[in-house]
Amino acid sequence: MPASTTAPVVLTAKALLLDMDGTIVNSDAVVERCWRDWAVSHGLDPEEALKVVHGRQGYATMAILLPDRPMEQNRAENAVLLARETADTEGVVPVGGAPEFMASLAALPHALVTSADTALATARMTAAALPMPEVRVTAESVQDSKPHPEGFLKGAAALGVDPADCIVFEDSAAGIEAGRAAGMRVIGVGPRAAAHAPTAHVSDLTSVDVTAAADGSIHLTLRTA
Repeated sequence: MPASTTAPVVLTAKALLLDMDGTIVNSDAVVERCWRDWAVSHGLDPEEALKVVHGRQGYATMAILLPDRPMEQNRAENAVLLARETADTEGVVPVGGAPEFMASLAALPHALVTSADTALATARMTAAALPMPEVRVTAESVQDSKPHPEGFLKGAAALGVDPADCIVFEDSAAGIEAGRAAGMRVIGVGPRAAAHAPTAHVSDLTSVDVTAAADGSIHLTLRTA
């Protein structure tokens, strides 16, 4: 029998909001190195720690893993960890299809919405040889980490687009929850995303085609996973 095929999913938006780590940049090697070491240094199971690190700012991850520790201590230690992550770009590469995907967005409304700070985002986008979006919301821009929707709402506001007209690209549970909480549709990218009920799911960005309509809207054709 011939292999079954699934019809592509077609979505339309006025702007796209892009997470970075795991969505357009594969930084898992660095994240896992740094957080394994951190977990072991605090007597924690590194495998359990890695289940919650993706998508959140570091201080928020620490608050989950060490719930009785003062938040001021989490923020201080996160600054140290951020410096280590920023200096370590070994193994940082683009997610499959990311260079072509980012090139297709060059003239279209889009923003980076990441839990990384500006230094870390710049280091990783540079290491992956991806263009940095002109509009970006980084850790310094928000009071609350994902899964709070603040970052995505700020991204939409910066682009002057209603949240309902934005589509989020995300890979993590925290990020998908944040996008939904912002009232946006969410395209899940990669294996982590599949279990968290995104609007649609793709294995990587080679499965996404972007075209601009005459009215300025963005049409996405997704070969879903």
